[in-house]
Amino acid sequence: MSLEWFDRVSGELQDSLESICEKYDQTGGMLIERGAKHPRIEFFTEGEEDEREYFTTLFFDPHNEEFYMESFEPDLGHVSKIVLSDIEDIVDAVHENLHDYVNGDGLNEEVYVDEEDLHDLDESGDIQLLEEIEVEWETPEVTAYLEENEVEVTYQFGVIQETGDGVLKRINRIWTDDEDLIKDETNFIFSKEEASTIIAMIASHMDSMSEMNIQ
Repeated sequence: MSLEWFDRVSGELQDSLESICEKYDQTGGMLIERGAKHPRIEFFTEGEEDEREYFTTLFFDPHNEEFYMESFEPDLGHVSKIVLSDIEDIVDAVHENLHDYVNGDGLNEEVYVDEEDLHDLDESGDIQLLEEIEVEWETPEVTAYLEENEVEVTYQFGVIQETGDGVLKRINRIWTDDEDLIKDETNFIFSKEEASTIIAMIASHMDSMSEMNIQ
């Protein structure tokens, strides 16, 4: 797994966007999160009093060495992955998302994130997507597994207000030998009709599963 392609694109993106888009040149910026499992670049516009409004996220899959964006499909109830094969495609996608956001077409218009809060976001971008689609969390964050100062796995259940679908949020926190915290968050969306099948499948195969083994 290599981050060479990620670093090359990161180094060129700012200048490329500034050269083709006057709006981005005036107010746009980006924040690079290189240490995540899937490194990402957060794009924002900066308003009065240096307030940042994030309008899109670009992810990098180091295993496949490819950039991608995520898009929630309300009709299908899941998140789709849009692979961007070269820097021209990336610039076009960010440019389009910026103008959708500025023109009021973006769903993220009411979400404001400052730089301090950004470090608490997961690399998948799912937090931003769930904020956009208004999830009402029915439970607090519940610890499912804990090894003190090593790993913690928590779950939280919510309901998407627009569709009535369920959301299961899983947060995996790992502490490294240097006491750094790595946080990985994923979200699983499912319908009421699917829930009973999922529960039954898990319950009937619990005996086949092994306990978590932390090395």
